[in-house]
Amino acid sequence: MHSKISVLFYAKKSKVKSNLQIPIYLRITVDGKRAEFSTGKSVDISKWSSTASRLKGNSEEARTMNKYLDVLTSSILQIERNLVLSGESFDATDVKNILTGKYETSRYLVPIFQEHNNKMEKLVGKEYAIATLKNYKTCLSHLKQFLWSFHKKPDINIRKIEHSFMNDFDFYLRTEAKCNNNSTVKHTKNLGKILKMCYHNNWIEKDPVMYYKGKFNEVTVNFLTEEEIKHIWNKDFAGKGLNLVRDIFIFSCYTGLAYIDIYNLNKDSISQGIDGNLWIMTNRQKTGTVSNVPLLPIAEEIIRKYENHPAALQTDKLLPVYTNQKINEYLKTIADNCEINKKLTFHIARHTFATTVTLGNNVSMESVSKMLGHKSIKTTQHYAKILDKKVSGDMMVLKSVLESKM
Repeated sequence: MHSKISVLFYAKKSKVKSNLQIPIYLRITVDGKRAEFSTGKSVDISKWSSTASRLKGNSEEARTMNKYLDVLTSSILQIERNLVLSGESFDATDVKNILTGKYETSRYLVPIFQEHNNKMEKLVGKEYAIATLKNYKTCLSHLKQFLWSFHKKPDINIRKIEHSFMNDFDFYLRTEAKCNNNSTVKHTKNLGKILKMCYHNNWIEKDPVMYYKGKFNEVTVNFLTEEEIKHIWNKDFAGKGLNLVRDIFIFSCYTGLAYIDIYNLNKDSISQGIDGNLWIMTNRQKTGTVSNVPLLPIAEEIIRKYENHPAALQTDKLLPVYTNQKINEYLKTIADNCEINKKLTFHIARHTFATTVTLGNNVSMESVSKMLGHKSIKTTQHYAKILDKKVSGDMMVLKSVLESKM
């Protein structure tokens, strides 16, 4: 839409000097909003025409001054034309800053986001997991579609981002992109990280993130029971691939390690703990936190089984591990063969360690939290909420206490 712009020169009588000279100010108005500043010129108060907004008469001084003001007007109109042709919205302050040379180089959101993703990609395996990078790439894809849908343009000057931007993005994700609540909040918070970075770099004056209040819904964690774990462990599958994936999955069930952390294990990751037994000592790639786990007998058995496996020796890994995608494909077949009616993914093994293997067998919340490498015990408490067995056990103890008091 073409913005309506007007230009006015006026003598600011409140700034009159002792020699009766008054400064000439320039007022730029765009769609009713003003920006004004001094032109740096002053005139005798008696020579200024308020009606014409110019010096009176035809003297050399008047011709020189009026020509200067005409040049300023012409420059403003040229700036207006350039801005209109760019298709970018603008206000009076933008015109003023361009005219005075104070206008900063425009920064646009999409290339800023893309640069963030490029840097993240170089840090995959060091500071970020590949899944984290994938999430940010998906978020950027949604953002591009959102800009076309809501703003009818492929990008946006970050200085033009309004307070409603993140809430509008949230609405787009829920409606047009058809994301569920948690995916919506995740993507919007990822966008918020980029905008927060812009704010901390002083590229934008206000933090748009403070106006967004999206909250995650608590998700029911899927995990395996003791019977399901035993069924998978004791099942002999046709094909080495399925048996290998079974073993790596069970290894995760008894160590609580995520896929990427198992993938990164090497022989140096196994050390003797303070109890004289073997421990896995590593740092979680996702959070960078320490995750030290005493090896349970089944986990030790799996390590010994693959210690001379060609793929492990060739890559200097503790275990031969397929890609996460390939493992999850095999797990679907394993679930079908074992008649387990759950969507079996590798991450369920970590949930199973937290619930069935540890908390369900009365391992303390603090110990489980430390082994899982959680930054906050609140994350671990989420697992305890879903254990009916734990609730039943606690209530049986309470029942005994109450009966003894009767």
